[in-house]
Amino acid sequence: MSMTTDRCASIVSAYATHPGDTGSPEVQIALLSDRITMLTEHLKIHAKDFHSRRGLLVLVGRRRSLLDYLKKKDQRRYETLIGRLSLRR
Repeated sequence: MSMTTDRCASIVSAYATHPGDTGSPEVQIALLSDRITMLTEHLKIHAKDFHSRRGLLVLVGRRRSLLDYLKKKDQRRYETLIGRLSLRR
C-alpha cells in the first residue's frame, strides 16, 4: 500500500517548521518513518520479499543519515523529533 496524498499532506502539516515547509529534516524524517512502518507491516506478511526488505534497509539508512544531520545541526530539534516519533535513539 502506497502513501496517499492526503496522508502525506497531513504528515507534512504536522511536522512542518513553518508554513509551506516540505523539505526540512523533520518533515523528511517523519515521511520516511511512515514509509518504514508501512514496509515493516508488509514484510510481516510477506517474509520472503527480499526486494522490499532491501528497500526498507535503504530507507532506514536514509532516515539515520538525516537524524545524524539534525543532531549535529540542532540537538534540541533532534530530541523533540525523536520524542514525537517515539524512536529509540
